[in-house]
Amino acid sequence: MQSLRKVGFLLVMLALLLSACLDAAAPGAAPSAGAETAADSNAALPASIKIGAVIPLTGRFGAGGAQVQRGYELAVETINNAGGVEFQGNKIPLELIVVDDESDPAKTVQRLEDLNTNEGVLAYLGGFGSDLHAAAAGIAEKNKIPYLGVAFAFQGVHANGFRYLFSPFPKSPELAKTTLDLFDSLDPKPTKLFGFIEKTDWGAEMNTNWQQQAEARGYEYTMEEYAPGSQDFSAMILKAKEAGADATLSLPNPPDGLAIAKQMKELDFAPAASVVIRAADGPNWPENLGKDGDYVLLMTGWSNDINLPGVKEMNEAHLAKYDAPATPITGPAYNLLFVLADAIGRAATLDHDGIRDALAATDMSESIIGPVKFREDGSAEVLTVVSQYQDGKTVSVWPPDLAATKIVYPASAYGDR
Repeated sequence: MQSLRKVGFLLVMLALLLSACLDAAAPGAAPSAGAETAADSNAALPASIKIGAVIPLTGRFGAGGAQVQRGYELAVETINNAGGVEFQGNKIPLELIVVDDESDPAKTVQRLEDLNTNEGVLAYLGGFGSDLHAAAAGIAEKNKIPYLGVAFAFQGVHANGFRYLFSPFPKSPELAKTTLDLFDSLDPKPTKLFGFIEKTDWGAEMNTNWQQQAEARGYEYTMEEYAPGSQDFSAMILKAKEAGADATLSLPNPPDGLAIAKQMKELDFAPAASVVIRAADGPNWPENLGKDGDYVLLMTGWSNDINLPGVKEMNEAHLAKYDAPATPITGPAYNLLFVLADAIGRAATLDHDGIRDALAATDMSESIIGPVKFREDGSAEVLTVVSQYQDGKTVSVWPPDLAATKIVYPASAYGDR
């Protein structure tokens, strides 16, 4: 009998304990099934979505990396001020973690590995310069983490079958085609084109694309190669001058580009048109060259005066935050976060593969860089915007229906600037 009483007592105590647990879990009126689902869903959401950005803030690409960083920071601030990224009816703030790779591909790899191991980031954002992006894309593929990058035009990175690489930025074929489209619109058209080509994979790729476009349209094309980091470019410049080149095409890193521009003035070689990809992208171009850097054409994927929705508002926000207008690379970098936010909003899950699949399905009809849609290789169908330095500032000159002003052509002699 005592044994039965003990068993009964234990059963009563167990029932009371279960009842207390249920009351603690759901105080007050019992929630509906829908409310329980929402509560469970909210409990599973992270406090923030971590995004890791590896950027060259020092070294040869430091000036370009600074533009990229500003774009990322401003976009994250804008998104978080609105509550965060939409995900399944909730808003989650972004947490941006920025590290400097010092313009060194080996350190790019190391920093990305650290962000994966120590921070558990949902996605990677890239920096500036094709060699850094090439190194980063391989690590992103190894770790199966989506990688988004602008400020690199090297199509070769996309030829490796990477599934986690996404770049809404014009690539070499688009740059070459746009170069010759613009030249075709000039009156009189330049007829003798000369390429200053650096001895790199991207240099070879751009040279091939420029040559193919030029020859298909009846232009005369000549080129000369140089090693990055060279100090004396006079022989190459004199060859172009002696050949009677009326347009030059180049893609130097910033230090080489500034040196070439200064030596062109010293040798009094001022072609009617000059395309300078990459080196002219940052504010160090007008700061170092002044009027001698005017009339150069650059292709950065964006301009703060291009006639596209949201550009004016973004530029005003940049001016308020940094006390300076948004620079050419800042726009594509800023837009990159909205491409990612759009993908997160459409994703079924907050995991690497879910975000990758959503990015691959991106089809944005409108953004500050225009429509964005990714190809299978991770490159994108985007506008190729051409800007020109006029009075020390960049202004958009192409495409004609969206540009703020017309190209100044032919370029004035140095003595007349």
